[in-house]
Amino acid sequence: MARMGDMVTFASNGGACSGYLAIPESGHGPAVIVIQEWWGLVPHIERTADRFAAAGFVALAPDHYRGARTTEPDEAQKLMMGLKIDQVVRDIAGAAAYLVSRADVTSDKVGTVGFCMGGGLALLAGTASEHVVATSDFYPATPWPDYHPDWTKYSGKFAMIHKAESDEGQAGPMIEKLSTVIRDSGGDVEIFEYPGSQHAFFNDDRAEVYDAAYADLAFDRTVELFSHTLS
Repeated sequence: MARMGDMVTFASNGGACSGYLAIPESGHGPAVIVIQEWWGLVPHIERTADRFAAAGFVALAPDHYRGARTTEPDEAQKLMMGLKIDQVVRDIAGAAAYLVSRADVTSDKVGTVGFCMGGGLALLAGTASEHVVATSDFYPATPWPDYHPDWTKYSGKFAMIHKAESDEGQAGPMIEKLSTVIRDSGGDVEIFEYPGSQHAFFNDDRAEVYDAAYADLAFDRTVELFSHTLS
């Protein structure tokens, strides 16, 4: 797929945040925020935004690391743990406000999708902005001590969670706990299991764990969710 987008800036945290914006060929569509893995705003995330644009969405991938990116797990761990959740919340709210202000965005409802670290942040996004009404959360991680969203803001919203089997022992209880809290707050949660899957099965830059069939299935489920909720 040819690169479909360019870098833009939007207001956030009293300043500006940059992000990769991809526009569908039609020139308009509902909006989706694509949230990075712990590597940063790397080409895989830009391609994922392009893929959502090809599916008809105006897709924005914010750069939560402010230009930093890496291929080294130790450095990625440091970058992830250095994130301030309140700043991320403002980045997501700023991205949502920016998107719904655009003439090429056809609804004031926004979806978010994220992967690993980004899965946890995409899940949080349902509490960050009234515009975010649906989230698709791939094998979410929530390692931050200041990760305490106000889940009551999920009332009337949707969360879809894609579980990797390899994460079950560590992330499974967390996912079940958060799902219960969201449901008790009036939100709707749907969890999908992918038997035999490895963490990061959506990432086609990681051949050792990538599963094309599961990646396509999870993507199609996400598109169906957003098509249903963002109109």
